[in-house]
Amino acid sequence: MTHPIVPQVIELAAPIASSIGLEIVDAVFQTNQSPPVMRVDVRNPDQEDTSLDDCARLSAALTEALDESNLIPDAYVLEVSSPGVSNVLTRDRDFEVFKGFPVEVQLSEPHKNKQTWHGSLVGREDGTLSLNLKGRPIKIPLELVQTVQLSTEEA
Repeated sequence: MTHPIVPQVIELAAPIASSIGLEIVDAVFQTNQSPPVMRVDVRNPDQEDTSLDDCARLSAALTEALDESNLIPDAYVLEVSSPGVSNVLTRDRDFEVFKGFPVEVQLSEPHKNKQTWHGSLVGREDGTLSLNLKGRPIKIPLELVQTVQLSTEEA
């Protein structure tokens, strides 16, 4: 379950990240640490990899903004990092690069009586996600799609 402060931190961090050419991928507030850790994952959409310098620039700017906002009133540690290689497809580029690969699709509600779909990725366009299910094409409305991730299951 996402900590209630995470959406507020993302809302604060997104424009700061954008202003330095980065995008927020995810954020997690780890309250089981002492002090708690606010981890923000970023990606440089213009480059293959996110550099240490990218993370340091966002860390400096975000630290200042978080301190001014007082969103996290007690002591905490801010970690800004690259998410590394993810098996979750989010960017248009991901959907191009992984065409033909087996994926697992989780939906917010059932489509054709199924909430989880396994198939080969055909593409994402015109408001639909297209899969190939053993030679059978299926189109799933994008508004129902929660996650698309690479799968080890045979499609």
